[in-house]
Amino acid sequence: MTNKPMNVESFNLDHTKVKAPYVRLAGIKVGDQGDEIHKYDMRICQPNKTHMEMPALHSLEHLLAELSRNHTDKIVDISPMGCQTGFYVSLINHDDYDDVLDLLEKTLNDVLVAEAVPACNEMQCGWAASHSLEGAKSIARDFLAGRSEWKNVFA
Repeated sequence: MTNKPMNVESFNLDHTKVKAPYVRLAGIKVGDQGDEIHKYDMRICQPNKTHMEMPALHSLEHLLAELSRNHTDKIVDISPMGCQTGFYVSLINHDDYDDVLDLLEKTLNDVLVAEAVPACNEMQCGWAASHSLEGAKSIARDFLAGRSEWKNVFA
């Protein structure tokens, strides 16, 4: 490991010191017109200890992307981490951390009562065979169970 900071913010985070579940502000980008994108690290699984299985992660991605927009028009993107331990949640011109936590809680509660995975078909999804609604609900349930810990990033 090098002491030189890397270009990717999460590569500079010591993953051996964090304690999932948590939600942390991972960065702010300011556009030429003053718009701000706030990117949050929504860490569901403990890095290098556990991970989400792809069908469940994939379904949770679809559900979060669709259902979060029922609660705000500030969502830019919700994207899974390649390490399968969480998601990046990006919002525009919205810097209220507690409100972001409430938004995630509301959305995850929506996941728990969902009857289907949105856009889970070959026309709307690039790998429609890889989904698990029950797996997504299980992840959501477990993450919600740790709601009181979401503000605590480090052990």
